[in-house]
Amino acid sequence: MWLLVVAFLLIAFYYYGTRNFDYWKKRGIKYDEPIIFFGSNLTHIIKRHSLSERFAELHNRFPNEKFVGYFESNNPALLIRDPDMIKAVLVTDFKHFYRRGVSPHTNDIEPLMKNLFTVDGDAWKLLRQRMTSAFSSAKLKAMFPLIVERTEKLIKIVDQIAETGEEVDVRNLMARYTTDFIGACGFGIDSKTLDDDNNDFRQLGRRIFTITKRDIVVNVLKRTFPNVDLFRYLHFFPEEVERKNLSLVQQIMSQRNYKPSGRNDFVDMMLELKQKGKMVGESIEKRNPDGSPKIIELELDDVLIAAQVFVFFAAGFETSSSSSSFLLHLLAFHPEEQELVQKEIDEVIARYDGKLCYDAVKDMKYLEMAFKESNRVFASPGFLIRKTVGRYTFPGTNLTIEDRTGVVISTQALYADEKYFEDPESFKPMRFHPDNVDKMNRNVFLPFGDGPRACIGERLGIMQALAGVAAVLHNFSVVPSKSTKRYPPIDPTSTLIQNVLGGLPLSLQKRKKVQ
Repeated sequence: MWLLVVAFLLIAFYYYGTRNFDYWKKRGIKYDEPIIFFGSNLTHIIKRHSLSERFAELHNRFPNEKFVGYFESNNPALLIRDPDMIKAVLVTDFKHFYRRGVSPHTNDIEPLMKNLFTVDGDAWKLLRQRMTSAFSSAKLKAMFPLIVERTEKLIKIVDQIAETGEEVDVRNLMARYTTDFIGACGFGIDSKTLDDDNNDFRQLGRRIFTITKRDIVVNVLKRTFPNVDLFRYLHFFPEEVERKNLSLVQQIMSQRNYKPSGRNDFVDMMLELKQKGKMVGESIEKRNPDGSPKIIELELDDVLIAAQVFVFFAAGFETSSSSSSFLLHLLAFHPEEQELVQKEIDEVIARYDGKLCYDAVKDMKYLEMAFKESNRVFASPGFLIRKTVGRYTFPGTNLTIEDRTGVVISTQALYADEKYFEDPESFKPMRFHPDNVDKMNRNVFLPFGDGPRACIGERLGIMQALAGVAAVLHNFSVVPSKSTKRYPPIDPTSTLIQNVLGGLPLSLQKRKKVQ
């Protein structure tokens, strides 16, 4: 009798854990073979790949397909490879794909997940609508003196390092510069991270993007069992990150009596937006009986503000420091390109009375081309994700996917595809010359996404990264050092943002002549 019960339970267990695994097979679509219960969720852990590498490998495994199936737990998901389908998802049919779908729990109670990057639905729409003005050209220009102050500190630190002749991890160096800038620009705080690499602000940045065993377990549980309501109480972000962020933002707002202080930092911007009252707009989720969108409203309360400040810190810190340091790494291995970049920097700064300023950075076109090419060679966020809203049929295909189906785009694989980029392994900034960009398929180079959910802080991130690189290369040259690896290994625990193992060590040499 007991054997029958055990056998029945095992069969039921197996059926439940594989109940949807014939989904893609029935539709004649090639797919990644799933593991019971987990689907494809353990693939990158087993193979010791970052998430970006996982999706790039899946993309490259099926070179002749427009799309490939895989499974998030028992739920079918889709990786799309075709540029026209990518455009449909991100831009033309955005109303069917406005969900980011980062959290598998639609009623997530985690406060920091209410940020603009991860929040979905009406909350996203109202926040994006209200926050767009915070990243206007006028606001960015007003922030630039804060960037200049940090570049001046950065050069002093680099000068001390160059005097010793020791190698330096430019990944860590640019992270310190970025953290210092975000402390000033985001919080109105002089974090002094360039002076002290172990202060609380720097440690907070490290912890956000250091994936621990606890983080891996929480991630797997939430994604494998999205229908288990209990797991929504497990937070993606650890308690110490959540506590420090909420406490820091509330403390700063309290010091300013919840009113803008005139500092022109991000907290001030959020307080200005709060003063405008409730956010009001047309719903993208709810309809009136006549089919018109309902008018909805949302209060920009302290938790929402703290979540936006958090993502400003997290996204700005990691993506900017990663992209700027990898550009320096590539230029160290391409001295001829470094010379061209330095020549332009010198000429532009000379035109602006020897000073780095907002307009000077805007005029550094070759530096920007090199920056874009660096983002192509090393895609730090190597994939984009969306989730469907309702059933959707891709134009020109017989492929229909159901509501809440995950969709992923491997930007890392697209950037390495010779169909779109000739000799993709080579570093060629001229790819992004205006004459060549017009020939490029615009749907395959997406370092900041595209469409209504493209990164709202793109211009700020680029401006801050280019200013840091320009300041360094105006005064110093970068060359490989004894510990430099031409192709640094990727940290297999990387999730949304890819990190390199062992940093990016280089030697910095003071330039003999600066024009």
